[in-house]
Amino acid sequence: MKFYKDKKWYFEMQRLTSDNHIIPFLDVHLKENSKVCEVGCAEAGTLKAFLDQGHSCVGIELSESRLLLAKENLKAEEKEGRAHLFNKNIFDTDLLEVLPYKFDLIILKDVIEHLPDKTKVLQVLKACLNPGGVVFFAFPPWWMPFGGHQQAAKSKFLKNFVYVHLLPKFIYKNLLKMANESDSAIQELMELTDTGINIGPMRTLLRKEGFTILADKHWLFNPIYEYKFKLKPKTVIPPFRNIPLIRNLYTTCYYVVFRP
Repeated sequence: MKFYKDKKWYFEMQRLTSDNHIIPFLDVHLKENSKVCEVGCAEAGTLKAFLDQGHSCVGIELSESRLLLAKENLKAEEKEGRAHLFNKNIFDTDLLEVLPYKFDLIILKDVIEHLPDKTKVLQVLKACLNPGGVVFFAFPPWWMPFGGHQQAAKSKFLKNFVYVHLLPKFIYKNLLKMANESDSAIQELMELTDTGINIGPMRTLLRKEGFTILADKHWLFNPIYEYKFKLKPKTVIPPFRNIPLIRNLYTTCYYVVFRP
């Protein structure tokens, strides 16, 4: 998939998705000049849309190479002091010490499904919020057709093999090896079998950790697919979005906003 290699276009896809779908979804929870943080900001396309709306933004990115691209993309905004970018891990014990301020909105887009110990993640996010602040997650349910991110595999067979990640682990791992995927790719894809999460367990976890869900949205066609595959965004219609378990099989992206 060429868009994974074309970082400028990937940045633009993220900006457009945020501008056309994420910001409208969050609009009632945003005030003028909100303090916004994105955990796992990658090349900072999502943050760019918020900066263009006049908000102050912080990006946290674990990959040093992707952070360098983010710094290039937000060079002007960093110089003006409206953007701050950090090469950090959300689990770093000194994270709160390096951040310039607390936030009105924290974003994790296509990130939470990669993180272990989601209880700890939520505790960290809660500590980073201003009073009345909210958190936004966007993630693919684990059971959706490409919930294992196998579309990023090199093998043409595997990247088009829907639901392959739901096979027993040992079978899935052997398929990856037979397809000559790299050790690093296999490790990353196998880690997702432990960290991926479905809609119901996520909602249960949020309530357990003392959060109130304010709004959510089930996407049949993830909004970013408009730019990746020319598929118009579509939501899952009722009653299908309310069917436990089954909805994870066809919801390609789940939006949820919540606060302590």
